[in-house]
Amino acid sequence: MKISHIALWVTNIEHMRQFYETYLGGIGNKKYENPAKGFTSYFLSFAGTSRLELMHKPGISGVAATDVDRPGIAHLAFSVGSPDAVDALTNRLRNDGYKIIAEPRRTGDGYYESVIADPEGNRLEITA
Repeated sequence: MKISHIALWVTNIEHMRQFYETYLGGIGNKKYENPAKGFTSYFLSFAGTSRLELMHKPGISGVAATDVDRPGIAHLAFSVGSPDAVDALTNRLRNDGYKIIAEPRRTGDGYYESVIADPEGNRLEITA
């Protein structure tokens, strides 16, 4: 058994699709639209079989909490292959105005990572 995908409700589906494609290498499918429900979604594919579904419908509002101590998904982790790549992507995101929650570092369990917030406040770990 494997996880098929993770889904996120988003307020700005086009901006979020562009972010995940531009910075994290996602490849989006054709937008699905259900006019009767006002529902739209994209599936973004990443290396291997990982997929992220971005979903939107009227009434979705607000910004995701970046507080790690809450129920639900704490973060999504993206492996970029090396500590140098973690540093480079973190700096690129910083220079482009995205929030850096935790600077690149070696964690107690041996990961080299940084933590950033996507455009809607979801926590993303960028790992080596």
